[in-house]
Amino acid sequence: MPTVLITGSSGLIGSQAVLHYDRRGFRVIGVDNNMRREFFGEGGDTTPTYRMLRAKTRDFLQYPIDIRDRAKLDRLFERQPFDLICHCAAQPSHDLAARRPFDDFDVNAGGTLNLLEMTRRHSPQAVFMHLSTNKVYGDGPNRLELIESDKRHDFADPRYAEGIDEEFPLDHCLHSLMGASKVAADIMVQEYGRYFGMKTVVFRGGCLTGPRHSAVELHGFLSYLVKATMKGMPYTIFGYKGKQVRDQLHSADVVAAFDAFAADPRPGAIYNLGGGRANSLSVLEAIDKVEAASGHKLNWTYREASRIGDHICYYSNLTRARRELKGWDVTWPVDRIIAELVREEAEADE
Repeated sequence: MPTVLITGSSGLIGSQAVLHYDRRGFRVIGVDNNMRREFFGEGGDTTPTYRMLRAKTRDFLQYPIDIRDRAKLDRLFERQPFDLICHCAAQPSHDLAARRPFDDFDVNAGGTLNLLEMTRRHSPQAVFMHLSTNKVYGDGPNRLELIESDKRHDFADPRYAEGIDEEFPLDHCLHSLMGASKVAADIMVQEYGRYFGMKTVVFRGGCLTGPRHSAVELHGFLSYLVKATMKGMPYTIFGYKGKQVRDQLHSADVVAAFDAFAADPRPGAIYNLGGGRANSLSVLEAIDKVEAASGHKLNWTYREASRIGDHICYYSNLTRARRELKGWDVTWPVDRIIAELVREEAEADE
């Protein structure tokens, strides 16, 4: 029986991966110490997701290991060889990274290095898949010429008509501390592939979304927007007139990309992974869609100051992913994603 290790196993992508690989007959080992609750408070608590996974899976075991704890990870890898590693654990917030820089770097960069080294020592033939972020490009996309319309920004240069591709430069820009720690992890995953010949891949995610997100104001844009709209919570738009654009990708499509790479792995691969232009929304456009889908009005205010390092416009160019990840494509259009999030929030209130 093949065995998969999933870090951040009670998070958004991790929980989707747990359910998927359990259904496929894998032995599924999770690592998650619910640090999201420490980072973000009660709203970030992943305990309900863990309980759901225990109830719905056949052969799932989760260890509350902190990925910064090298000794515990070493013991886990020594006891259990892995065929597949889905590294989804991270500190994902710009704002929190600025307040807690050591925690941010130690989790994102140090934790990733720990997992890579344990894989090299104990499961060198495993496929190692790292969930990175579009924040590795820093605010470089903000320097591109943009077109401003009533409710969104978009790229003016036809070279970016399909979005940002993997050749976009990482240097000479502002990343935020979180973006910098993710760059360090991203490069290390590539290097373990190229230097040691390991089967590693970096997926640079756009706005990843879906059920069981434990969304909070500092992370989980679309899920939090749905929650705030339906619960009547105050919501703040930070800068850019609410016209900043993101592409939305459902967690099921992320895990499908994992499968596609694992079927044909190679050392040090890189893919931008998002919803692409078709699934891109500005904040204002997202508010309109969520209000229409939910029948509720959002209580929002505007703050002129944008978040440091925030993109004005970003969506992923999926050309390489579609070409090299055989059979993969976006299968969840944004309206279907929003409908699912609205339904999940309504059921939670019943």
